[in-house]
Amino acid sequence: MALFAISDLHLSLSSDKPMDVFTGWQNYVERIRANWVKVVKPDDTVILPGDLSWGLKLEEAKADFEFINNLPGKKYIIKGNHDYWWTTMRKMKNFFEKNGFDTLDFIHNSAVTVGSVCACGTRGWFFDDTESSQKLILREAGRLETSLKIAADTGLEPIVFLHYPPVYGGQVCHEIFDVIKKYGVNRVYYGHIHGENAAKLTVGSYEGVKLRLVSCDQVGFTPVLVER
Repeated sequence: MALFAISDLHLSLSSDKPMDVFTGWQNYVERIRANWVKVVKPDDTVILPGDLSWGLKLEEAKADFEFINNLPGKKYIIKGNHDYWWTTMRKMKNFFEKNGFDTLDFIHNSAVTVGSVCACGTRGWFFDDTESSQKLILREAGRLETSLKIAADTGLEPIVFLHYPPVYGGQVCHEIFDVIKKYGVNRVYYGHIHGENAAKLTVGSYEGVKLRLVSCDQVGFTPVLVER
C-alpha cells in the first residue's frame, strides 16, 4: 500500500484548454495514463495537490474526474489556484457519489492515514504584502494546522502536500512554514511551478525540511513515490 503524489494535471477533456500547446506537454493525457498504470496499484493512494481540471464548474470537469477515477488507486484532491470548479465540500462529495467517482476524495481541513504515515495539506498561497493576500495566507495556515493537529492525534509521521511552494525565489511564506516546523514535518510535496520557473525553487531541503516539486510536467507525467 504505497503513497504517491502528482499535481497540476490540468486536464481539459470536456473543455477547450488543452495543455498540448505548451512545450513538453504533447500527448500529456495519454502519457499520464500510461505512466500511472505502470507504477500505481489498486491498493495504493495518490495525493493530487491542485490544478486537476480546467473545468469552471463540477459538470464541466466531469470527464476529467472520470479519467482520474478510472486510474488505479485511491486519490485525494487538494485545491489548486486553477480549480475553479471547487465548491462546498458537501456539493463536491454529493457530485462524486452521484457519478460513481468512488476512488476520489479530498483533503480539506482533514488528514488521511496511509500505512505508517498521515497525509496532510492545503492549497497554501504565494507571498504578497497586500491585505487580501495576507487574509488568504492566514486562512491557509489555519487549515494546514487543522490538518496537522489531526495527524498529531494519530501518532504517525505527518507528510504535507501543498499546491503552492512554501519557499520560492528566495522568499519564504513564514505563516505556512512556521506551521510546518511547529508540527515537526520533515517532508513537503507541492506543485504549481512549471517550466523555467522551476529554476527558482529551493532544491533538496530548507531548514531541515525536505521539499519536492511534483508538478506533472516536472516529474515526467508520472506519480512520484512518497512512501512504500
